[in-house]
Amino acid sequence: MQKIEFDKATLKDIEAMQKIVEPEVQNGIILPRTNDEIATNIRSYTLAFEDGVLVGFAALHIHTSYLAEIRSLIVHEQYRGRKIGEQLIQKLLKEAESLGVQKVLVLTYKQSFFERLGFYEIPKESLPEHKIWADCIKCKHFPVCNEISLIKVL
Repeated sequence: MQKIEFDKATLKDIEAMQKIVEPEVQNGIILPRTNDEIATNIRSYTLAFEDGVLVGFAALHIHTSYLAEIRSLIVHEQYRGRKIGEQLIQKLLKEAESLGVQKVLVLTYKQSFFERLGFYEIPKESLPEHKIWADCIKCKHFPVCNEISLIKVL
């Protein structure tokens, strides 16, 4: 088992990112994002590499001056169970803190994973309206969503 290294995404990473996330997009677990959407938000993404191979990533999306969201957390199936996702979340939480973010939101099917990291469930009705119309409307499960919304106060 090699050491996992983390780095910020660059535009050249988009193709590999799309390849890793594709199965979860097909299953409706992660929202589809076009290459242009990823490019526009490229500075949000932190990538995990093993031996120079992309094995996972996640994004920290800023909503307001106090609220950010962790999005698109994915670890390649072959690399799961090695705490790579947890390490990605910790990196993004540190980044959020350094930016002055006060709360970090997540929408997920993996409630217990995020609760272990200090997140707690909140009602979906408390989500910012622009989140629903900008992202959720693209989801194949909208408007019947069974994702759990959680938040962590920094």
